Amino acid sequence: MDAIYTAVATANGREGRAVSSDGHIDLPLAHPQALGGNGQGTNPEQLFAAGYAACFASAMGVVARQEKIDISDASVTAEVSIGKDPADGGFGLAVVMRAEFPDHLQGGAGRTLLEKTHAFCPYSKATRGNIRVELVVE
Repeated sequence: MDAIYTAVATANGREGRAVSSDGHIDLPLAHPQALGGNGQGTNPEQLFAAGYAACFASAMGVVARQEKIDISDASVTAEVSIGKDPADGGFGLAVVMRAEFPDHLQGGAGRTLLEKTHAFCPYSKATRGNIRVELVVE
């Protein structure tokens, strides 16, 4: 791959800060309450969910333009879960990608668009074979 853009961010753990090299991101980090933390900051799962949802929605726009499909009223929500991985006893991630489509994309047409987007999206390519990603049309 020939890089067109490289994002750079530095973090010092779940109870610290995450800062991008350009200063646009400068966030306190904290364990969510579900993991025993105080929840007084964002966490890596939220950051991953935001990035994945944004990337997937943009990729869906590219696929929709290629297919000549109007997705102006569509939205994408990523739900990123963390839990124990029974394979190695560590932690693992799972994702549910929810696409909310207008009426003309309900059923098979929306499902096909979602699957084509999942095949095209860079985040989906990066996670393929590594974490479970469930696609849901709403």
